[in-house]
Amino acid sequence: MLFHLLYPLSERFAVFNVFRYLTFRTAIAVLTAFLLCLLLMPWFIRQLKRRSVGQSIREVGPEAHHDKAGTPTMGGLLIVFAVVVPTLLWADLANPYVWLAVGVMLSFGAIGFTDDYLMLRRGKNLGLSARAKMLLTVVVGIAAAAAVLSLPAPYVFESTVALPFFKHAVYSLGILYLPFVALVLVSTSHAVNLTDGLDGLAIGATLIAAATYAVYTYVAGNSVVAGYLQVPYVRGVGEVAIFCGAMVGASLGFLWYNSHPAEVFMGDVGSLAIGGSIGMVAVMAKHEIELLIVGGLFVIEVLSVIVQVVSFKLTGRRVLRMAPIHHHIELSGWAEPKVIVRFWIAAILFALLSLSTLKLR
Repeated sequence: MLFHLLYPLSERFAVFNVFRYLTFRTAIAVLTAFLLCLLLMPWFIRQLKRRSVGQSIREVGPEAHHDKAGTPTMGGLLIVFAVVVPTLLWADLANPYVWLAVGVMLSFGAIGFTDDYLMLRRGKNLGLSARAKMLLTVVVGIAAAAAVLSLPAPYVFESTVALPFFKHAVYSLGILYLPFVALVLVSTSHAVNLTDGLDGLAIGATLIAAATYAVYTYVAGNSVVAGYLQVPYVRGVGEVAIFCGAMVGASLGFLWYNSHPAEVFMGDVGSLAIGGSIGMVAVMAKHEIELLIVGGLFVIEVLSVIVQVVSFKLTGRRVLRMAPIHHHIELSGWAEPKVIVRFWIAAILFALLSLSTLKLR
């Protein structure tokens, strides 16, 4: 919006020429999102408290978490706001990839909002059924896949998947690309949701993943850089770096209040919106497989739950004291802040490992 107002002024005033640079607008989006979240959150928390929008804690969860009951939740609403507004302000709104990223975030956020609302209405940690939540996220995932494959020229998007570490390993999935994209979006959204169990853990990991995909989208959208690094070139997707930058800024602003001890939780409206949009960004940048490395922390969290469930159903025994794994480590004697920071360190290492694949081809 502001991009379309300010950049045309460069014909008369050279100073406005700076708005043509994607890196500058991404940096401005980071700052705008950060300030929106930082400045509006105190007011938003007061509104949540006034309406008794408090978190319900699972009875089977760690005892130390019972004191968190009643902490304002659904802070993800402000995260979504702080991502969408800077994106619309600083991105080229003629670019369909921008609208796809925003649309997926709002759609997954709506599912999460419904889940949170039902939990609050029922007064316990019971919102949408697992089946209903899965069905809704799958529908949105398939719709997003169909939308990205239907983009008009010059934004023609191919149903191909590129493997990291290999120069020419690009495979066309054809009609199978629809369920593949749905799998990416659904898996990522639920992975972030599972990781959101300790103060600041999920939002810190989100910040790292979003920053990494800001690099990936910039690279994929630049024909020269993409050609040099021998990664798929996706015309126009570089503009999504602004969306990623806004997510980084919103994560920083939210972390200010979500760090231990948390003053507000993001709720499913935040975790599902964040996870779904990160998955969509990975798809649009043609770096879906790298998501397994970038989101290595999320993958470990999901695997810990799967192993726990499978082990209990097959043998009647639990591998972990409690799943996801961050609760197991916490119950092993680590203080919550130590678990959080060390998991962040792991997330940073996963992100660096992923970025190294850009050159290892």
